Amino acid sequence: MPLTDALTPDALLEAKAARPDRRARDLATSLGVSEGALVAAAVGRGATRLAPHPNDLMPAVATLGEVMALTRNDSAVHERIGQYQEYHPGDHATMVLGPEIDLRMFPKHWAHAFAVVEEGESGVKRSLQVFDAAGDAVHKVHLKPASDVAAFERLVAALATGDESRDFAAEPRTPPEGAKLREDKMDLLRKEWDRMTDTHQFLRLVSKLKMNRLGAYRGAGAPYAEPLAPEAVSAMLEGAAAEGIEIMLFVGNAGCIQIHAGQIETIKPMGPWQNVLDPRFNLHLRADQVAEVWRVWKPTQRGPAISVEAFDAEGRLILQCFGKRKEAEPLAWNAMVEALPRAVEAPA
Repeated sequence: MPLTDALTPDALLEAKAARPDRRARDLATSLGVSEGALVAAAVGRGATRLAPHPNDLMPAVATLGEVMALTRNDSAVHERIGQYQEYHPGDHATMVLGPEIDLRMFPKHWAHAFAVVEEGESGVKRSLQVFDAAGDAVHKVHLKPASDVAAFERLVAALATGDESRDFAAEPRTPPEGAKLREDKMDLLRKEWDRMTDTHQFLRLVSKLKMNRLGAYRGAGAPYAEPLAPEAVSAMLEGAAAEGIEIMLFVGNAGCIQIHAGQIETIKPMGPWQNVLDPRFNLHLRADQVAEVWRVWKPTQRGPAISVEAFDAEGRLILQCFGKRKEAEPLAWNAMVEALPRAVEAPA
């Protein structure tokens, strides 16, 4: 449903009150507005506009103690309990490098931020919610019972902008790019791919060649990238849990990437959702929206890095997963990935 300005802030709050069981993102979609518009409607009624740049927010979030960090895209939700530690500021990119909460943030997409205080089933809920210019959620911080409420109140007082507007002028969403490849550059791509010494060099390489991640995977061929069956993602999660393999699982959007490092234990499919439901880490994946999966090989100074990467039907990256590196090569992870089901047909 296209976004519309037909609903006033009061009408949005009435619709939210009438459907307290609906998740904000789903309710906003059903109403034809952005989730950011739904939150903005509550400004002065439990929501407060904050300075959105992570250089302002993240040091203050670190004072809250134990919280839950949430980053999502259309097909996956990544939730991690822990403390925000070791913030690295920047203009183009910033990082949180804690042992539990591990983030890569891109400030140009942090357009709006709100502190939200609302009644929930088990009492008052407090959160910090960041949205991009289109009103789509970039990152959220949910306070837990052990969080420091006084620190939250100090954060709001320090970072409140004073803007009492309840309207949200959502900009158009950037359309999905789809796969971009250059047939005339494939030999050069493979040659430069072989020369990589770090996985972070990959996006610079494909950008230089006027391609993107998915286009490079489709064009490079084995051993660089091999297509797996869509069900390989669930098989990967189940295999990692069954074998006790430590993984690094990335879920993100244009403004934030959130990383879980460690084991996963409890896998529970529920309808179209595949879920990891561990005490301090949850993943919620719409398995039915996984259209392409790739096994990807990249050389590094510490040996090959093997990843499993899932994309939706429009070519958007849903998640990436690597074996967690220790001193030795992650042999158990590599062997498990080799056994995952291959695609019946390679994507066009």
